[in-house]
Amino acid sequence: MSRRPSPFPNGGQPPIGLAHRGGLAEEVENSPSAFQRAVDLGFRYIETDIRATIDGHAVIHHDATLDRMTDAAGAISALPLSRILAARLPNGDRPMTLLEALERWPDAVLNVDVKADDAVGPFLRAVAHADAWARVCAASFSTARLHRLGALAGPRLARSLGPSEVVRLRLHAPLDTRSACAVQVPATSGRVPVVTPGFVRRAHDRGLAVHVWTVNDPVRMRQLLGMGVDGLVTDRPSVLADVLDEFT
Repeated sequence: MSRRPSPFPNGGQPPIGLAHRGGLAEEVENSPSAFQRAVDLGFRYIETDIRATIDGHAVIHHDATLDRMTDAAGAISALPLSRILAARLPNGDRPMTLLEALERWPDAVLNVDVKADDAVGPFLRAVAHADAWARVCAASFSTARLHRLGALAGPRLARSLGPSEVVRLRLHAPLDTRSACAVQVPATSGRVPVVTPGFVRRAHDRGLAVHVWTVNDPVRMRQLLGMGVDGLVTDRPSVLADVLDEFT
């Protein structure tokens, strides 16, 4: 098996910033306005989430329901796309589909958390329709879902390691990482450090970029970048942009 292509720089290249849901501390999360602001700040990489509608469309939204983030209510998986697009986010934007985002920002790389099993097909169809394989990375808190995505898409699709694979990497256990391009982890798990110089070195030895989420404090940003991580996911893209200038 050859290594899958990666949309991310890795090892010895300038670190990158990923705007978490577009930068949710500075704009309404996962909104078109948030994505545009991140791009205007110079961010090429945006972290986001998708859910699937009942009629098979991949919608950019974190929660399983519309209730928290829109003026509408109900489970996204039980609603057609027309109902989703009729909702409004707190800033007046409407939700957008993954296909819309891929087409509206053709130079952006989207790191997409596929939130549920029913979103696998809609996700892959959107990426295929936009021919965006080179600028998408699939992520998930389900290792099984990531393996399913990889099995269906083949070597075109870049993905991050799943949780059980991250554990194996931390424990120095045998792990085939050729189907992944990145390991995306919190800096700590409770009081236990996850990201250490040794962890970064092991990931790089396996050809994996290391991205740390979600980092909003500039002091912590500098510490992690000093360890050699390849990217930081942040709610505060304007803050990270200033810090990244020090490392380029």
